[in-house]
Amino acid sequence: MAKNDLISGNIWDEYSQTVQDRMNNPKNMGEITEEDAQKLGGKLIVADFGAESCGDAVRLYWVVDEKTDKIIEAKFKSFGCGTAIASSDTMVDLCKGKSVGEAVKITNIDVEHAMRDTPEHAAVPPQKMHCSVMAYDVIKRAAAQYKGVDEASFEDEIIVCECARVSLGTIRDVIKINDLKTVEQITDYTKAGAFCKSCIKPGGHEEREYYLVDILAETRAEMEKEILEESEKTGKEIPFKEMTVVQILKAVESIIDENIRPMLVMDGGNLEILDIKENENYTDIYIRYLGACNGCASSATGTLYAIEAILKEKLDESIRILPI
Repeated sequence: MAKNDLISGNIWDEYSQTVQDRMNNPKNMGEITEEDAQKLGGKLIVADFGAESCGDAVRLYWVVDEKTDKIIEAKFKSFGCGTAIASSDTMVDLCKGKSVGEAVKITNIDVEHAMRDTPEHAAVPPQKMHCSVMAYDVIKRAAAQYKGVDEASFEDEIIVCECARVSLGTIRDVIKINDLKTVEQITDYTKAGAFCKSCIKPGGHEEREYYLVDILAETRAEMEKEILEESEKTGKEIPFKEMTVVQILKAVESIIDENIRPMLVMDGGNLEILDIKENENYTDIYIRYLGACNGCASSATGTLYAIEAILKEKLDESIRILPI
């Protein structure tokens, strides 16, 4: 059968050629027996991981040299979609030759990047990223088995999404590694929240200890704190285009406090920032006038232009001020 008969249609434009090749001709699919491991002079490790959300499952075989902890051979079996096969095949390649400790550090983003044709183009659409997360999880399971420890040694195994069996540690790691910003992205990458939806936010049919909205907010806050601390440590200013919404808010508030608010207060007025939104080539800042400024004729003309001009000069030309 010709390749074009196997893979056709616009949907495949979202998959790299590397992924398509590994789907059809995986290099590392197979089984390793105890006898094979003995011939290679290593210990056989067999680990299974399944994603109940989509029915995909992967079995990972390692042969580990116990003197060096090096993975001297690896194979896999995958029961699932083509992307799961491609991700597992790539994951095995990344494991070979590494120590078990090094293999544990392989992330889903490493797997996805290794499947790209070019550095700037994603290998798979976002909704298929959970396949590379599955490959990432089975490595931890194999490592825990080899070291004779609980998987919690490598990852927090509190299960947040019972439907997809996704742990708190996996969700936090995936947010950080992939710079996720929305709950929808978490669902695309891990399948957490895709089914009964009880884990997304309070108010579902089942009360839970952890919710995706809270995990996302807390993890993003940690990430932003780390960025700020690094910026303060190095003394480098963060470019406006790289700022988070929280960082933009702080920068805007600082400029308003120093250059704008004192003048408004002198006239019996003030303003507050209601929202910040990225809108194509613009950063829209929504404000509300308070006190004497509310309803003042100049608040929609001269004052507004002055505020926008100062923020453009001191922060970025893309800023627009929109009164509500």
